[in-house]
Amino acid sequence: MEAKEKEKRENTKVPLPEVTFATFILSLNTSALVHLGELPEPGKEKPECDLELARHAIDTIAMLKEKTKGNLTQEETALIDNILFDLRMKFVKKSS
Repeated sequence: MEAKEKEKRENTKVPLPEVTFATFILSLNTSALVHLGELPEPGKEKPECDLELARHAIDTIAMLKEKTKGNLTQEETALIDNILFDLRMKFVKKSS
């Protein structure tokens, strides 16, 4: 019975995207959006706002931007800049 259930779970798994800098930043962006209450946490129906965790996710992205400066493509730089701008604006609105 266990082998059949394991096989069933493996057959229903969603394929994960390739690990790239962009997918990593997008993952952190999603985390920040969840903590800002813009998206519900997986398994929950209603979004919940936790500004401390949102700030931590935003600060993590900002730290990565600083640490990778000069090593990113133009597209990666634009992605991180746009995400940080958007998240910071949402954070200010939520914290007002």
